[in-house]
Amino acid sequence: MSFVLTPEEEALTELCREFAQREIAPNAAQWSADQKCPTPVLRHMGQLGLLGLLIPEKYGGAGVSTVAMVAAMQHIGAADQSLAAAWQAHMTIGSLPLLRFGTEEQKQRWLRPLAEGTALAAFGLTEPNAGSDAGGIETTARRTRDGWVIDGRKMFISNAGTDMSFGVTVLARVVEDGQQVGYASFVIERDTPGYSWGNKLQGIGWRALDSRELIFDGVQVPDDHLIGDPSGGLRQFLEVLETGRISVAALSVSCAQAVLDLSLDYARTRTQFGRSISKFQAIQFKLADIATETEAARLLTFNAAALRDAGKPFRREAAMAKLKASRVARWATSEAVQIHGGYGYMMESPVARFYCDAKVLEIGEGTNEIQHLVIARDLIEAGA
Repeated sequence: MSFVLTPEEEALTELCREFAQREIAPNAAQWSADQKCPTPVLRHMGQLGLLGLLIPEKYGGAGVSTVAMVAAMQHIGAADQSLAAAWQAHMTIGSLPLLRFGTEEQKQRWLRPLAEGTALAAFGLTEPNAGSDAGGIETTARRTRDGWVIDGRKMFISNAGTDMSFGVTVLARVVEDGQQVGYASFVIERDTPGYSWGNKLQGIGWRALDSRELIFDGVQVPDDHLIGDPSGGLRQFLEVLETGRISVAALSVSCAQAVLDLSLDYARTRTQFGRSISKFQAIQFKLADIATETEAARLLTFNAAALRDAGKPFRREAAMAKLKASRVARWATSEAVQIHGGYGYMMESPVARFYCDAKVLEIGEGTNEIQHLVIARDLIEAGA
């Protein structure tokens, strides 16, 4: 399978490379220290047409291939994982439910500003008592004469509390007469009465990503805020999540590539025992292993992306890519810290920042334990 980019896709990746080097990389350390999402930069990316890569042009997006998105992600993620995490969540789980299941009116009303980059998208699934067990969510939606009433809490939700956030799409249990009858997704706009959010959460990594608890206390929305099937919301979200796993795999590859490049530069310039440490076989083997594992993860990720573009099933391949790439990122960043020694352990070092960022890649968009289950079940079902 060929992953050769078209001239237009090459131009897109070059745009992202130049933007990342000019606007993102020089500021990433300060954004991390400030622990604030750099929304002016995201708005600038929107002006460049980068916030709607997977959205068709008829809805204000760029309509590029998934392969092109993966290629572009590698440059943005190598400059700053926090910003790239906000970007990928916006493009996939934040925007794709509207594209895939929304009505034409919903697409024009909400998807268009997301694709054009004037608003930032978020999706609320995880809760204080439900994460990997998506079906165990406790947020409820009750139908009323005038629409729906949403009650509950969401946790660790990205992009919902910035000055650029349009609101959030939430998954809720549909309850009738005290009984659950299904799951459904709803758009809740930011100024809706009863909808609020907590302070920004502080993780060990992705420190500039805006992640919060969301609270829904008797939130009333009309019927036109329901997305898709009023009983098939969980299935709809899991379908969209498959694309999110490709983007997290791409983010993971960018993390591994970034620390490989940093380690190569450091090994060439750092001297010990009278010579460059790049001359020592122990360092050479680490660099060779990081490069090999990163390339393997990259090919898995491009393969899943190409299958999506071809309209073929890609659930297993997306899970494999996410599983492998996130593992590689976590391992590669640890090896990079070892190569850098004491300098790599200091928070002033970009390697240390990538090291902290890498762990969450094994958690977001489905933990790696869930990826094992997805892959195994698909293998067993295929064998049957």
